Amino acid sequence: MTATPADGRAGIDAALVARLIAAQFPQWSGLPVRPVEVDGWDNRTYRLGERMTVRLPTAAGYVPAVAKEHHWLPRLAPRLPVAVPPVLAMGAPGEGYPFPWSVRGWLPGTTADPAELADRPGFALAVAGFVTALRGCDATGGPLAGEHSWYRGTSPAHYDEQTRRCLDLLSGEVDTAKAAAVWEAALATGWDRPPVWFHGDIAAGNLLVDGDRLTAVIDFGTSGVGDPACDLVIAWTMLSGRAREVFREAVGLDAGTWARARGWALWKAMLVLTEALAGSREESGSGSTVEAAAGIAAGSRAESAAESTPRAAAASPADSGSGSLADSGSESAAGSPAAEPSRAAENRRVIAEVLADHDLFG
Repeated sequence: MTATPADGRAGIDAALVARLIAAQFPQWSGLPVRPVEVDGWDNRTYRLGERMTVRLPTAAGYVPAVAKEHHWLPRLAPRLPVAVPPVLAMGAPGEGYPFPWSVRGWLPGTTADPAELADRPGFALAVAGFVTALRGCDATGGPLAGEHSWYRGTSPAHYDEQTRRCLDLLSGEVDTAKAAAVWEAALATGWDRPPVWFHGDIAAGNLLVDGDRLTAVIDFGTSGVGDPACDLVIAWTMLSGRAREVFREAVGLDAGTWARARGWALWKAMLVLTEALAGSREESGSGSTVEAAAGIAAGSRAESAAESTPRAAAASPADSGSGSLADSGSESAAGSPAAEPSRAAENRRVIAEVLADHDLFG
């Protein structure tokens, strides 16, 4: 998630949203439109009155999520332990805006912040309960993992070339021998059961809380049916200590699935770290690998916009598409040279914890 600067990112502003509403849903045309205070990267989101939101994709790569969420969220919602975005309407291209868009019900709550959680094990148990319930939903006819999910739910091998390039570039920055072993272990396993539902981006910014209580999970843009390993990445990006142990015990998945989860976490953290270091080196004008690292970052953005890189990388952060595969790279930091050291430090931490986890359980 990223704090919204001036309105108008990606050519979308409140005036455009008001015109779209007036043209397609005149029953709501008198309601005020304003940007949300904390916005995601893949979509621009606006409050529509006090009880609704309007959500508009910022690029073609994020468009498949509109129809997918419109169709599946109402079917999944009754089977989940916390709220998900209520689907109200789907808009069509118009007023110069080229993509479909959606109107949702507003969900109260604040995005989860580990520093503000007094009962982290209890929170971890609630997140595990959501992941487990989602996994148990009927997957018949569900969208098989692939391009629409940014390849969440497939094997992390989809990002093998990118990961190995990061390993080369991060030599001397992290323990690349151990990291390579984690990656090989991830590729050596596979989901050999029927495909199940996964969210694909279980990250702090997509988890709404009231105090310590998980109240809602949002942004199902990377969801689908396939391998649920990607939904475990939060174990290292947001949880630690007893909370991580509780989460591991509660989700009840096998060692191979955890090995793939470590691979997902490692890929994303190395991608963000490579990008952060490229930004720092470009700022200082030092480092023999600046050009190569910058190339990885630029390549990740381009792939993201097309399909393959994290949504966050699509524009300078690096998740999966948004600042997540579970928030190991804050979108608010993306593109800000002054923030690159904190991004680098956070992703070094994630890498170190993934390597330690491999030593214990791999």
